[in-house]
Amino acid sequence: MSRVGKTVITIPNGVNVEFANGIVTVSGSNGTLKQEIKTPITVVVEAGTVRVERGAENNQARALHGLYNRLINNMVIGVSQGFTKTLILNGVGYKAAMKGEDLALNLGYSHPSEIKAVAGVKFKVCTPQEIAALNLGKEGIGQVVQVSGASKELVGSVASKIRDLRVVEPYHLYGIRYSDERVLRKESKSGAKGKKK
Repeated sequence: MSRVGKTVITIPNGVNVEFANGIVTVSGSNGTLKQEIKTPITVVVEAGTVRVERGAENNQARALHGLYNRLINNMVIGVSQGFTKTLILNGVGYKAAMKGEDLALNLGYSHPSEIKAVAGVKFKVCTPQEIAALNLGKEGIGQVVQVSGASKELVGSVASKIRDLRVVEPYHLYGIRYSDERVLRKESKSGAKGKKK
């Protein structure tokens, strides 16, 4: 039995979970998410809990057992609490601003990069007070952008695309990085240490 797959998921107040025709539907204050469930996996919803069961013992069934358990758990968290990815922009002239629902970024290129809003995902440019409250440290902190939504997969995908626009470099931490990303800083390159005798 999969240790992850056999975990019982508790349904919090305000969240509704249904399983019908091979599709799990989870709805809550942050919206509705759906996930197709392949056989031989089944989902049992009863008494405020969700159990994921498998009807076979082959490798694929065992792999899907744990996978679907985590996906459903993420859906429950997403519609009730939501997910947020925090990105740090650091560099000379780097700026972030909201353009309606879209996100406009100046990243040192000849033209600004515009990230179109995706259904189910919201952008936010943090104020200096909000940045201080996030306690991100003092090193290499410029502007901070947050990507939030109910779908963990979608939030992660959009945040990854933003990060890829300007990957952080290890000397001055210029670029875009996740708030929880560790970047190993390198010593800046210097000239000859000394003259030959």
